[in-house]
Amino acid sequence: MSTKENLANAFAGESQANRKYLAFARQADTEGLSQAARLFRAAAEAETVHAHAHLKALGGIKTTKENLLEAISGETHEFREMYPPMIEAAKQEGAAEALRSFTFANAVEKTHAELYQKALDHLGEAGEQFDYYVCPICGHTHEKSAPDKCPVCGAAGSVFTRVQ
Repeated sequence: MSTKENLANAFAGESQANRKYLAFARQADTEGLSQAARLFRAAAEAETVHAHAHLKALGGIKTTKENLLEAISGETHEFREMYPPMIEAAKQEGAAEALRSFTFANAVEKTHAELYQKALDHLGEAGEQFDYYVCPICGHTHEKSAPDKCPVCGAAGSVFTRVQ
């Protein structure tokens, strides 16, 4: 395998470890095991350091304009091509939890592509600065304030997480 392939594989592995360890930390917190949760969060942060280093060595971090274009492309691929067959397979297999997960993600990826496009359209303008709000159930991302009710999963806006 080439160094480029190794970097891509290492980036994917470290990125997955980060997300997995954050999920493990959340579970440890729900079980009241705060020290284990802290360790999982620390390891997740370390995995992020590794992932960022691999991505940088891979040449995967470019200008913000190029990064937005790549993000639009990736999100569009997900909601148009990646998730639809996964949704169909989950339906055929009667995998309700997977179907719910895929359906929510598919809807949210479309919103992400739209938000990235909007950011690209206004890149460099001295415009309004605002926060984003993320639904902890489905991941729906909303500008400026949380909606009263999540348009994807119906969760109350009061549970949304503010991201600055």
